[in-house]
Amino acid sequence: MLKVDTKVEDKTIKQKEIASSKLSCQEQVVLEEHERLSPHLLFEIIRRDGDEELARPARALLFSGFIAGIIISFSFLFKAVLTIYLPDQPWSNLITSIGYTTGFILVILGRMQLFTENTITTIIPLFKEFSGVKFLNIMRLWGLVLLANLIGTFLAAIFLSMPTFVTPELATALHGIASHAAAMTPMENIVKGIPAGILIAAIVWMMPLSRSFSLFLILFFTYFISLGSFAHVVVGSGELAYEVINGGASLYDYFVRFLIPTGFGNILGGTLVFTLLIYAQVSTELKDGVDESCRIK
Repeated sequence: MLKVDTKVEDKTIKQKEIASSKLSCQEQVVLEEHERLSPHLLFEIIRRDGDEELARPARALLFSGFIAGIIISFSFLFKAVLTIYLPDQPWSNLITSIGYTTGFILVILGRMQLFTENTITTIIPLFKEFSGVKFLNIMRLWGLVLLANLIGTFLAAIFLSMPTFVTPELATALHGIASHAAAMTPMENIVKGIPAGILIAAIVWMMPLSRSFSLFLILFFTYFISLGSFAHVVVGSGELAYEVINGGASLYDYFVRFLIPTGFGNILGGTLVFTLLIYAQVSTELKDGVDESCRIK
């Protein structure tokens, strides 16, 4: 009870300080909007987003995930485009990794369904209030979105395999990137998938704070996914699909060596590492609940 009273008292003091500064109503709103969001408020924002995603119909999830799978393939394509213009040197990846960020920027800012975002967005509602029904809804959403993402990347890989649309130089660059992904062992994909899952979850967590800097936030974190050669299940799906279509890899390589272990690594990083640690940070504050007197009437 003392904790709740202290919070109310602190809020009253803050309101008096704002009022005593003789700011206009508009200036007071601006001042309050620039206060940094606390971790438990970020948790609540993402929880509500997650509840909205879980309530979406299957048709909407499938179409959004399918489009995201196609668009995310621009990361694969633009990295290859930049590779054409650079010599084969160790430092080249510093520049080509900028191209890798393109698909993520388009998908995340476009609010499309990307599987790895949902390893945090839809899991947080489960931490708030666990139920078997909610768990099944999460598995349903994950399955639909991942399937749609993979179909989208496969279609994009077919397009990139057509000589009509891709020059021989670009095809060589695409093959070089894809063959590197195909050479990874299952254990390497699990290990390299964990940091990628953590970084994508970190983007989702920080988006409410980023405001007009969302583009730079996404660019910064996804740049290091490429620079660190971490494994992302959706982008990598496009790369492996390209190799399968062009004879550089088999379906065994696609499913067993890449898809299953990388997806597992992304889930480990996004859910079991990042989201669990975040929940541990805010769980005590969440028990205090919401002050009903503060609701907008």
